[in-house]
Amino acid sequence: MAQENRVSIKIQPADLKKVSDAIKVAADTLKPYLVALTPVERQQLPKMSDGNIPFVQKSLEYAQANASFVPAYLDVTELKTDLDAVESLLQLFRPLEQLYQNLDDTMTLSGSEAYVAALAFYNSVKVAAKMKVPGAKAIAEDLSLRFAGQGKKLTKPTTNNNHATVK
Repeated sequence: MAQENRVSIKIQPADLKKVSDAIKVAADTLKPYLVALTPVERQQLPKMSDGNIPFVQKSLEYAQANASFVPAYLDVTELKTDLDAVESLLQLFRPLEQLYQNLDDTMTLSGSEAYVAALAFYNSVKVAAKMKVPGAKAIAEDLSLRFAGQGKKLTKPTTNNNHATVK
């Protein structure tokens, strides 16, 4: 039975270069505006989501119209600057996020299909090696290195209510 092949693409080198160049231009253009967070910093920050944007927008409007309620430590101009940055970056992020997801899906599917095909070949070579087909043993042994140390794990028997069980 033939393996289903849902993706079969060959991206032309000129197209890869064109996209790589465009990514470089985007990265270089945005570099002065972007920051990098450590994983700890990222984890510790309160997150703004699509659901929070209307809240922040309304809060800004109220703060601008009702200065008497603005605490002394809050800079309303900076709040507006930060919100404007989020709104601007979202215009870039959303299409890039969709592109990223499509790239990831395509790589995942292509990789899965390639791996399944490689496993089918490996299994065929293992059978050929057991049948002592010339050349098969060397190939099977070489490919088996990928799975070294992944054999069945032995478990310790334990006792439970005077009966031996395996965990």
